[in-house]
Amino acid sequence: MPTSPTLAADPPPTAAPDAARGRRADLTVLVVAVALAVWVTSGLWRDPNQRAITVNSSDQALFEWLLAFGGHAVTHGENPLFTHLLNVPDGVNLAVNTSITVYAVVFAPLTYLIGPPATFLVILTLNLAATALAWYWLLSRHLVASRLAAGVGALFVAFSPGMVAHANAHLNWTAGWLVPLLVAGVFALRRPGRWLRGGLVLGVLVAVAFSIAAEGLFFTALAVAVFLAVWAVHPARRAQARAALPDFLRGLGVTALVAGVLLAYPLWLHFAGPQRFHGTGFDPVIHAEDIAAFGAYPSRSLAGALGWDTTLAPNPTEENSFFGVPLLLLTVVCFGWLWRRAGPGRQATLTALGVTAVVFAVLSWGPLAKWNGQRTGQLLPFGVLDNLPVVNAALPSRLALVVAPVIGVLLAYTIDRLRATPPGRTAAWVWGVGFAAALLPLLPTPLLTSVRPPVPEFVTAGTWREYVSPGGVLTPIPLTLDVTPDGQRWQAYALSHRQGEFRLPAGFFLGPGGPDGRGRIGPPPRTFDTLMDQAGRTGLVPIVTEGSIRLSRADLRYWGVEAVVLPDEVHGAKYDLDEDALRRTATALLGEPRRVDDVWLWTVPTT
Repeated sequence: MPTSPTLAADPPPTAAPDAARGRRADLTVLVVAVALAVWVTSGLWRDPNQRAITVNSSDQALFEWLLAFGGHAVTHGENPLFTHLLNVPDGVNLAVNTSITVYAVVFAPLTYLIGPPATFLVILTLNLAATALAWYWLLSRHLVASRLAAGVGALFVAFSPGMVAHANAHLNWTAGWLVPLLVAGVFALRRPGRWLRGGLVLGVLVAVAFSIAAEGLFFTALAVAVFLAVWAVHPARRAQARAALPDFLRGLGVTALVAGVLLAYPLWLHFAGPQRFHGTGFDPVIHAEDIAAFGAYPSRSLAGALGWDTTLAPNPTEENSFFGVPLLLLTVVCFGWLWRRAGPGRQATLTALGVTAVVFAVLSWGPLAKWNGQRTGQLLPFGVLDNLPVVNAALPSRLALVVAPVIGVLLAYTIDRLRATPPGRTAAWVWGVGFAAALLPLLPTPLLTSVRPPVPEFVTAGTWREYVSPGGVLTPIPLTLDVTPDGQRWQAYALSHRQGEFRLPAGFFLGPGGPDGRGRIGPPPRTFDTLMDQAGRTGLVPIVTEGSIRLSRADLRYWGVEAVVLPDEVHGAKYDLDEDALRRTATALLGEPRRVDDVWLWTVPTT
């Protein structure tokens, strides 16, 4: 998860807690972090292979496929960043998609052992717990003396509304453990004589972060730059920044060199390789944060369970702010209270934190302001940046994710100061009520899950190999897309169970073909998949003519499809599909099918 830099620019606290008490605190945070991570993902733990995240089963299928493909690529000597298993005949450039290559490689043994769905769940759960622990390490070892303060701040960041929302299947955005490591690595460069080693370490971290969450790495870099710029020009820190600048720049040079070497090929693929595109094809106005969303409550929270949530996000995975009014008020109070008690150096840090939070909050509102679901027409700063390279590939609403760690740091600083100089009984009671009113409504609730159709026996038994040549093309109907992800789930099963390869004519990926050279999800539609999509969605068999039969069969020849498969139950990620209408439409186009295991099968002549 992207964030703003923390207060590592300040000297570490001098008060060292009792070692035994510190170890107990560390263990407590570990237990709470793991318990909360399991709690949030508990619906999937009931049966990882048969359940899916209700609001985002398509992304879950994509990440499961990426895990299976990554392991297959490594064990078979294939390119992990480009594949011809999808989007026949053009293939897919995974470097411009969220390829999570490091996860796929590291967890390949587990994927082969327990399968992609269970491995996906393990990584998702570890991401949430590790994010809390990484922030706890940074806060407790570098920023505050109180382990309680560090624990509260870290747990808030890891289970903030944005993180819980992205736990709806986003293995990239929930990898928030990368951010405190990157931030610590950046600030380590300022230490005298540490620029070489620090640059080497940070370069490797940057390469890892790029392979897991490139967009998050970009946001982190922007946030660090804003923080450092504000912090360095503050009169109280200007001399310190000037003295540290030579070593800092040397370290950044080493970082750029190391990361550049490690990422040379992925970056070439990303910006100059085949099947590249610019932008994402997502509307930045739709995928911008509603200003009122900052004071709203998220759906997967205690407040949401009480019915206090709203529909201000474009979808449940993008509740990137949703802090609630009490937390916003508490944050302002904490900032003001800390400011009045801070020396000039700490005020520089607070200023940099505040500016970073405001800048990213405003940018998250996108090019046009929205309030409570209504567009106001007010132009905003993001509209100036939207056409810049790299920026045009980011969704503005996600910039709000930077605000949560700023709030977490301010909460930690406040608790740390309160414990260092305990207030009177009345003041302590007021602070306690304030923290409870702000944080209790945001306690996360488990993700919504539902049963998904099992992978057909036709695939699990390997029967498909009797009808598809090695490396040949098979397609389910409807074709595999984000809204109909079955094909990639089947392919992931075959790859992870060492059955061999079959290719798919479409797939859930970002590729070229959108308006103005931008990207789009999946390939541009053709006659066959358009007719199948229409039948599945409407439940009506479209009018089939000699022309549509000829064009549909030409599409299948173009893709090289050898087998067309329809299971008894088709999984629609966004809407239900009519299997009977699909079968009757395919029959009208291709003739009568045969029943093989638990699917309807049409074989397609290759000539």
